[in-house]
Amino acid sequence: MASESPVRHRQSPRRRSPSRRDESSRSPSPRTKRLRRAQGEREVGRGREREDSRGREKRGERERRREGDKEEKTRRNVTDLEVGDKRRRGGSGREETEERRIAEDERQTNRGRRERSASPSDRNSRKIRRSPDRPSASRHDEGSNARGRGEEPNNEDDSIARMKAAEEALAKKKKEEPSFELSGKLAEETNKYRGIPLLFNEPPEARKPNKRWRLYVFKDSEPLDEPLQLHRQSCYLFGRERRVADIPTDHPSCSKQHAVIQYREVTVEKPDGMVEKQVKPYLMDLGSTNKTYINKDPIESERYYELREKDTIKFGNSSREYVLLHEGSAE
Repeated sequence: MASESPVRHRQSPRRRSPSRRDESSRSPSPRTKRLRRAQGEREVGRGREREDSRGREKRGERERRREGDKEEKTRRNVTDLEVGDKRRRGGSGREETEERRIAEDERQTNRGRRERSASPSDRNSRKIRRSPDRPSASRHDEGSNARGRGEEPNNEDDSIARMKAAEEALAKKKKEEPSFELSGKLAEETNKYRGIPLLFNEPPEARKPNKRWRLYVFKDSEPLDEPLQLHRQSCYLFGRERRVADIPTDHPSCSKQHAVIQYREVTVEKPDGMVEKQVKPYLMDLGSTNKTYINKDPIESERYYELREKDTIKFGNSSREYVLLHEGSAE
């Protein structure tokens, strides 16, 4: 009997399971990349939101502290003034104690108000910081305990009224304080030009003229030189002091600061009843010794006299005459 040769079964090749090394070397799919990127962006956005909310809370807390410090400083100043007034008037010690108590109550009341007006985020943060053994109480109870002495909540109106009265008293005190501003002769001494005190200040209604006014100078009825232009500024000073005079008058009878021509804006009523503003020339004598004359008539010192076209002006005993005309005057 022939021996049977052993049948060799053909074995199927084994499937190799992917190793961990293969899995790690394989790149993630595009979908996985998008998910990871979106998740990273969300985490960054949450982090920024948390930082912004913390920054807002810190800024709000700093502003509230700053406002509270300002209010408390103002109330302390008001309280100190009131206590000082009481002491000067000879008030008793009991009144001073009462004033201090009222001031302390006002501070506690405002502190309770600030706590009530806090934002929800601040309230939550305060609750987190609170120790577990402290009993939870309402904001109303905290404000009443801070005020103490069994005061009722409606006393807030009385404290506000007292605070307003104290502020009014402080404002009245400030109004009654002495004024150290310059006035009278002291102010006149500061009105200097080139080291020389001026005897004249321009008024608020001073304006430059809108007409080209001129002064024609005559001596013994004969014209002298060119006419003087009087339209380039709002004021012209006449006198012997050449350092300050716009138009010098060298005659010995004239004063150093003799007179002034001032242009002023005034309200004029027309024949038809309408009202308009016009700029007109005025002459003022500055307290000269030998007077100023308009059409040979002396004028009072330190008073405005309106000048009209073709008026004649003289200073002291000088023989010179100044005739006022403008560019539209008939020759």
